[in-house]
Amino acid sequence: MSDPSAEMQAGRVGRAHGLDGSFYVTRALPRLLALGARVSVGGRSAEIVRRAGTEARPIVRLQGVEDRAAAEALRGMALTVAATGAPQLGEGEWWAHELEGCAVFDGELLLGTVARLIELPSCEAIELDWRPGGESLLVPLVRDAIRQIDVAAGRIEVNGDFLDFDLPRISPGSGSAIDTPPGADAGADAEPGRDDGDAEAGEGRHGD
Repeated sequence: MSDPSAEMQAGRVGRAHGLDGSFYVTRALPRLLALGARVSVGGRSAEIVRRAGTEARPIVRLQGVEDRAAAEALRGMALTVAATGAPQLGEGEWWAHELEGCAVFDGELLLGTVARLIELPSCEAIELDWRPGGESLLVPLVRDAIRQIDVAAGRIEVNGDFLDFDLPRISPGSGSAIDTPPGADAGADAEPGRDDGDAEAGEGRHGD
């Protein structure tokens, strides 16, 4: 559930662009890369003093990164921002850290907790940890699958009839499954076109 002290990854430093210290951002969350925003990279905080490129391939330059060599020295490092400084999303949208840790229920049955938000080829999904040391389960963030998301309460209601999964049921408060799930493949967990294979997403949308 929402953690005000959380750090959010806005992307990673990609290859340098030009000679002035600008660089491409990979795995980017463009909303976190606005001109004037402060990001942390390599153990220090810096302001974004240039923002160019596209939403899919942003180009930024950080205060104090003055040439190509300095940009190349940061390549591969994560760019993070404080969750408290993230812009407010629209209705039906959530940042990943707001959903992580939420308990997921089908009616009164606890199915597990949200481990992370990921992107699939067709939609975003929440990955549930429902068996300690075991497999995980994906629930798509689509209207037919999600009945309600209450971030403040740390609770997500899903429609088990629509999902039609043979899910392990966890008794509220017990922390243990009362039946055994099949070893089914949960599906793809990477977004096509990402050259790094990182499936984590930064924001979720409760879509159609």
